[in-house]
Amino acid sequence: MELFGYFGALCIGLILGLTGGGGSILTVPILVYVMLIDPIIATAYSLFIVGTTSAFGAVQNYRKGLVDIKNGFLFAIPSFVAVYITRRFLVPLIPDTILEQPFLLTKSTFLMVFFAVIMVLAAISMLKKKKEVVETAGNIAISTLLFQTFTIGIIIGLVGAGGGFLIIPSLVLFAKLPMKKAVGTSLFIIAMNSLIGFLGDVQTITIDWKFLSSFTGLSIIGIFIGIYLNKYVNESQLKKGFAYFVLFMATFILVKELAM
Repeated sequence: MELFGYFGALCIGLILGLTGGGGSILTVPILVYVMLIDPIIATAYSLFIVGTTSAFGAVQNYRKGLVDIKNGFLFAIPSFVAVYITRRFLVPLIPDTILEQPFLLTKSTFLMVFFAVIMVLAAISMLKKKKEVVETAGNIAISTLLFQTFTIGIIIGLVGAGGGFLIIPSLVLFAKLPMKKAVGTSLFIIAMNSLIGFLGDVQTITIDWKFLSSFTGLSIIGIFIGIYLNKYVNESQLKKGFAYFVLFMATFILVKELAM
C-alpha cells in the first residue's frame, strides 16, 4: 500500500508536468486513503508538496519566457495572505466535532467533503474549452478581483490544493495573459501560496520531514518527466481523461465520507 502511495507521488508530478496543473488535486486523497495520514495533516503536507513541485515547474516555464513575475506577485499577495491566515488561525479554530445532530459531522469529514466539491469544480473547469474559461472569467467585475483572489487563498488553505483552475481565468481576463503564460504564471503563484501557507502549519503541527522530503522528491522527479513527455502527448485529450478521473475520485470521497 505504501509503495502505491509513493508511485502516486510520481504521478502527481507527472500530471503537473504534462498538463501544467491538475496533479495537485490527487495529493490529499493519496495521503489520506493510501498513506493513511490524518486529513488535517494531509492538507498541510499537500501545500508543501504542491508548492515545491509547482516551484520547479514555474522555473522551467520561466526559462521559456512563460512566467509574468510582475502580475504573479500582484495576484499572489491577496491570496497568500489568505492562505497563511487560513492555515495559521482558521483551520485550528474549526472544532473536531462540527455537528452532532441531525448527523455527525467531524472536522476531518468536513474538510474531505469540501475537498471533493472543489475536485468537481476543478474537473468541470478542465472539461471546458479555453474560450469558455475566458468567457466565464469575463462575467467577473474588476472591483471583485481582490475579494476573489483572497477567497481563492482561503480555499487553497482549507483543501491543500493548488487552485490553478481558479487562478488561470483571472490571469487571462485581468492581466490579459495568453493561456500558456497564464498557466506558467499560475504555477509561480501556486508555489508562493502553498509554501507560505505551509509556514502557518509549521507553527501548529509536527512535521514528518523524512516522509515529506521523500514524497516531494518523487513528485519533483515526476514533473521533470512530465515536462519531457509533454511534446509527445495530446494535451487536450489528456486533460479530458484526467478530468473524468477527478470526477470519479470526488464521487469516491463523497461516498466514503458520507456513507460512514
